[in-house]
Amino acid sequence: MARVLVVGCGCRGRSLAATLRADGHAVRGTTRSAAALGEIEAAGAEGVVADPDRLGTVMAHLAGVTAVCWLLGTATGPPAADLHGPRLETLLERLVDTPVRGIVYEAAGSVEPELLAAGAAAVRAAAERWRMAAELVEADPAEHAGWLAAMQAAVGRLL
Repeated sequence: MARVLVVGCGCRGRSLAATLRADGHAVRGTTRSAAALGEIEAAGAEGVVADPDRLGTVMAHLAGVTAVCWLLGTATGPPAADLHGPRLETLLERLVDTPVRGIVYEAAGSVEPELLAAGAAAVRAAAERWRMAAELVEADPAEHAGWLAAMQAAVGRLL
């Protein structure tokens, strides 16, 4: 059994959390709002408040985590350019000094395609530079069943 941190544990993230729990994994899911913690916990995950725009709040929840899922392909809030650019790049650099073995990056969604492509390139570069296991999921989040299967498979390959 591994622990997976789902960054961006909204509706799709909670669905992924429930699926990963059914596979026998422990899941920790992040939300920016304490009001959403109950929904995450109802999906069988440990809910934590963390904001991907403030990486220190995410890093605080990496204890015991084997894989990180960066599910921000449809994120609203802080500028998407930050979440798929500098914030993601900094996270990747910091993960090197943690027990985390790999990352799953959601490379599709409603965020501008060029930002998702830049995020995917950053993940590929980090994987090569630091020999970090990485998976890019390009399944359309709007096609939930296909997206969920692709995410589950990507996590499985990392573990």
